[in-house]
Amino acid sequence: MRGEALEATDKLLGTVLAVQANFYRVQLDIGMRQMSEQSSPHPPMLLCTRRTRLKKIGQQVMVGDRVVVEEPDWAGGRGAIAQVLPRESELDRPAIANVNQILLLFAVADPPLEPFQLSRFLVKAESTDIDVVLCLNKSDLISKEQQVEITQQLGGWGYQPIFISVNQSIHIDQVASKLKDKITVIAGPSGVGKSSLINTLIPNANLRVGEVSGKLARGRHTTRHVELFELPSGGLLADTPGFNQPDFDCVPEELVSYFPEARQRLAVDSCRFGDCLHRDEPGCIVSGDWERYQHYLDFLEEVIKRQTHLNQQADPESTVKVKTKSKGKTEYEPKLESKKYRRTSRRTQLQELQQLYQDEES
Repeated sequence: MRGEALEATDKLLGTVLAVQANFYRVQLDIGMRQMSEQSSPHPPMLLCTRRTRLKKIGQQVMVGDRVVVEEPDWAGGRGAIAQVLPRESELDRPAIANVNQILLLFAVADPPLEPFQLSRFLVKAESTDIDVVLCLNKSDLISKEQQVEITQQLGGWGYQPIFISVNQSIHIDQVASKLKDKITVIAGPSGVGKSSLINTLIPNANLRVGEVSGKLARGRHTTRHVELFELPSGGLLADTPGFNQPDFDCVPEELVSYFPEARQRLAVDSCRFGDCLHRDEPGCIVSGDWERYQHYLDFLEEVIKRQTHLNQQADPESTVKVKTKSKGKTEYEPKLESKKYRRTSRRTQLQELQQLYQDEES
């Protein structure tokens, strides 16, 4: 047993901060023995490859993974990932492991706050079963009275937002305290200040900042890949590729549990039917006069359409196709018969003319 303990302490552990192509940037946890083997007083960063054995067994290495590194080349800054430790959590979009919380960032102005879009992001965040911290940026552009109104509105949704201003350095310390010693994913639509917030919290991150499009009042996408940045006070913050309309990959029966105000009603009582979708069923305790009920119905329609589409994908004779419309909504349209509407190529036309000529000659 003592030998096993010694062997465990000899393992070189680290966290994957970034994945690009077939290389993994790993920040190491350095013990006293490893510290004596290399001259840097700080935990080194190694550029690692993945062992062929992991590739053969289909073991994916994700940003945020805790890994075992072998054969470190201190001078060359290289190593090899030999093992991936069990994950505490895992997100598919963005692909990142061991996340403790999601920092959802929106702006209250420039671009203006859109309740429907905010609700979509909140529902998507709730579906991950990871704690959500809601921050509202550019608070210096609205009045205190407007902040109170927004606080009351979101309080009814089940959230207590933190009003911040990256530009004016307002309440940035509150955000930093929420992130301390945790792995946090920052998410939200483009143009709300995600990169600016990270540059403020981590000055050496040096992320490129995009401007808001004047025509569409939307931000331009600036982040290209998932990457973890070390916070000065401890913890890691993940910048993620921006996306404007997160999709829902749940089943219809699960959707209601992603609304805190609906969960509160269901905690007190239950609907008459166990498979209630909370639309117009008799004896439903969820449907009613809560603000986001129409959001729920709209999202439910999307989820049902998505499930129908997935079921039809298994049927090659399906006669409909999915189309993405404005605001991320999906619609289904009849498929055209490809052979009937496909234009005949010039080569085929020439071959048909040649065959016709040969037939007439014979």
